[in-house]
Amino acid sequence: MQRYFAKGCNNGEIILLDSDIHHIKNVMRMNKGEKIEVICDNKLYICNIENLNPLSLSVDSISLEERGILYDVTIALGLVKEQKMDLILQKLTELGVSRIIPVEMERSIVKIDKERLKKKMVRWQTICKEASEQSKRMDIPIVTDIMTIEDLIRIESDIKLVASTKEKNKMLDYYLQRANECVKIIMVIGPEGGISEREESFLLANGFDSVSFGPLIFRVETAAIYAGAVFNFYSSKR
Repeated sequence: MQRYFAKGCNNGEIILLDSDIHHIKNVMRMNKGEKIEVICDNKLYICNIENLNPLSLSVDSISLEERGILYDVTIALGLVKEQKMDLILQKLTELGVSRIIPVEMERSIVKIDKERLKKKMVRWQTICKEASEQSKRMDIPIVTDIMTIEDLIRIESDIKLVASTKEKNKMLDYYLQRANECVKIIMVIGPEGGISEREESFLLANGFDSVSFGPLIFRVETAAIYAGAVFNFYSSKR
């Protein structure tokens, strides 16, 4: 059953985005009488399509549904090229990450001005919304404004990690085996050129711990997806 996130709920009426109405009519080519899932105010609505022109829905049932990982995971990622960023956003959403922070780092190739950022933010949130619907999430991860390394140390987290090629012993499981449910985690991953020595030293001096992803050196998109998968695995074991 296709899932959508509602634009809003008004006196029992579910309001969908115009893009979702277009998707129902012209992409999925749904018919009157078919059912869809709609998320509104953290509730799952099973809806019947009563009419298509204009779209009209009736509610069959309402329920609360919990899916996703138990950790509150934030991935802070050095700015990367558009195609890689799109893939990372999609996969981290599917893996249950709560928040994604694009970070301007010393070795970031990509530079985004304020005008372009507005368009990027719309694109990024759309990617996360569609990935949330596909993966049957009850929420959409937050993509924040672009931050700096200095901004990251002010974010409250129980576990603060930075992916490091210098660390050889402490893997992610070292930090996760004893982690409690609902623990807040922030993981910093560098851009294509990696995190600089100055940036890594700054984070380590301000409460972050270095973590190894093993003996192999991953591309940035692989590193981000790997971290999301490990967080998902450990939380689902609980």
